[in-house]
This record gives sequence, C-alpha cells and structure tokens, in this order.
Amino acid sequence: MKYTCETTINLPRNRVAELYNDPDNLPKWQPGLRSFDLISGEYATEGSKSKIVYQMGKRELEMIETLEVYNLPEEFTALYETKGVWNRNQNRFIDLGDSTEWVMDCEFRCDGFLKIMAFLMPGMFKKQTNKMMADFKAFAEAQGA
Repeated sequence: MKYTCETTINLPRNRVAELYNDPDNLPKWQPGLRSFDLISGEYATEGSKSKIVYQMGKRELEMIETLEVYNLPEEFTALYETKGVWNRNQNRFIDLGDSTEWVMDCEFRCDGFLKIMAFLMPGMFKKQTNKMMADFKAFAEAQGA
C-alpha cells in the first residue's frame, strides 16, 4: 500500500529541518514515544539503525529505524520494521521561503491481521500519518523561527 500526505509548516525550511532532526524533540510531538536509541552507526547518517519504542495503550511497540537517505533540509528517508510490518517513509521538505511544504510518501507492507486491516481500511494508515504530521507542525510552529 502506498500513499502521500502533505502539510505546510509556517517556518523556513532550515528551521523545520533543525527541529525535525533533533532527537530530543521527538517526545514533544510523538505521543507515546518511550525511547529512541541508536543501535548501530552514527546518528543522522545513512545506514544507521535506531530502536524506537512506543507505548500504545496497554501494548508496547518496538521497531527498528534504518536511515536510507539523509539529506536534510531537503530529504529524510527511513525504513521502519517491526513484527509483520515494513514501512518506508520518504520525507521531502520543499522551501517556500517563509514556509515549508512537507511531503511524505509512505509505503507499507504488512503480514497477517495488519495485511487484512490495510486492505479493508487503508484510510486508517493515512489518518495516522496525517495526525503525526499535524502534531509536528503544531510543535514546530509553537517553537517559532
């Protein structure tokens, strides 16, 4: 399953990239984030891997992030893997002067129950992506230039 989400952030691209790139900011716009730990390579380098843990209700979700493209402020592409789910997100940040267009191209491959959910309710995945982008937009704009 593939889809694209977009939002405009009312900050210059360099400021957006600065806020997006700071791992200390992650809990400020990703509800449920419990930890983000580098497990191989150097932070913010292509090929590096990090373990990310989220609390989702009573359940804990652990995934591995592998950086595929790291070219901020223009692009950040990462692969996220957990049991039964493979997800690639290409994030492009388009400079509009005083604002930034954030375009995220998402690709999901799922097994088992999630494969059925993706087939029956593909909008559920897009809705979650839009919420995450809106949370970052609100956080970034609150920080200002």
